[in-house]
Amino acid sequence: MQEIDIVRLNADEGERLRDIRLRALLDSPDAFASTHDKESAFPPEKWAERLSSTWLVAADQDTKADLGLACVLFEHGRGHLVSMWVAPEARGRGLGARLLDAAVDVARAAGAEEVELWAVDRNLAARALYASRGFLPSGQVMALPSNPELMESHYVLSLLFRRARAQDVPAIVAMLADDPLGAAREGDPNDERYLAAFERIDTDPYDELIVAERDGKVVGTMQLTYLAGLSRLGAERCQIEAVRVSAAHRGEGLGRKMIAWGIDRARARGCAMVQLTSDKSRTDAHRFYDSLGFVASHEGYKLAL
Repeated sequence: MQEIDIVRLNADEGERLRDIRLRALLDSPDAFASTHDKESAFPPEKWAERLSSTWLVAADQDTKADLGLACVLFEHGRGHLVSMWVAPEARGRGLGARLLDAAVDVARAAGAEEVELWAVDRNLAARALYASRGFLPSGQVMALPSNPELMESHYVLSLLFRRARAQDVPAIVAMLADDPLGAAREGDPNDERYLAAFERIDTDPYDELIVAERDGKVVGTMQLTYLAGLSRLGAERCQIEAVRVSAAHRGEGLGRKMIAWGIDRARARGCAMVQLTSDKSRTDAHRFYDSLGFVASHEGYKLAL
């Protein structure tokens, strides 16, 4: 059985990088922003310079043939995945998924909070792979630089925020209870009613319970609900509720990142508005939302039953 390893190219493997990169450009010219003609003219110094980024290669243990390629660049706390390619003779064996997972692991180990990539719209197989790993469209689109007749879309995978799981419920409830208002209304985090509520949220396509995770621990949460309405020509709006950051991680900017991520998610979905409410006693929260551009345009009313 063919054994394939995912290896990282060393700083002295410029020629190896050149060979597989040029093969990829020749095989799939409409998958890359660059061209074979352009890069085949690069001098050895250029290939050596490119190895300052992280290049991953899928290598056959027996034949020593290189059968796949991926590159991760880092900028502003983000990992940029580029140059994803699998050789024709190795397709259909899950090699693309292995390369993608390895690239995400590299980004996570480097402390990146997001991984982003661009995929050509007509490359349905690649888009399906990225979706299976949790990449979401950001809503940005552009023409492929190497072939402006093709459009490509931008996708992002957060390494900080994700959909909540059932096992996260006790930690989420503990954060909801960790303030004077929450302490008066929450109960035992293991109460079965919390899990029942989670299951209802989790199965509703118009609801998302989100957590922030660092070092394997849940450190923040919010709920996004997508509301349909006739107003604004039938536009959908996103309601943000139950925003919390664990006490140990307050003051680190996590709440700002979480709300910005939620806004981006709503924008990518096509929502016309993001809205929220905040208890009148939470004056610090009011200043926080003001700083993010939210406007206190309405008076909120609630009736306890």
